Amino acid sequence: MNENIIRQFKKGVLELIILKLLSKKEMYGYELVAELNRQSNAFHIKEGTLYPILYRLEDDGLMKTRWEQPASRVQPKKYYSVTDKGGQFMRESYAQWKALAEDITRIMEDAI
Repeated sequence: MNENIIRQFKKGVLELIILKLLSKKEMYGYELVAELNRQSNAFHIKEGTLYPILYRLEDDGLMKTRWEQPASRVQPKKYYSVTDKGGQFMRESYAQWKALAEDITRIMEDAI
């Protein structure tokens, strides 16, 4: 399959998946990458892919951050969580995605 098509499919839903994972539990960046990669066979991302998305979600008010200084570390960790606006956006986006996926499935199954 064309890698460009796969990349576009993933790009379209990655924000939704990130918001869903963060709606369950606040996480720091590396933890979020590890959790996404653990739960998915198709979405294996690196931190370099994640952080621009996190910054965009924060700029849009869909996510908030806080810093924590663990006793065992020199560097503080930045934790991410979903705002009320982000939760609403996630629910609406999921409903739209689900309707789109159902349409695609119906069309593709009729075409076979």
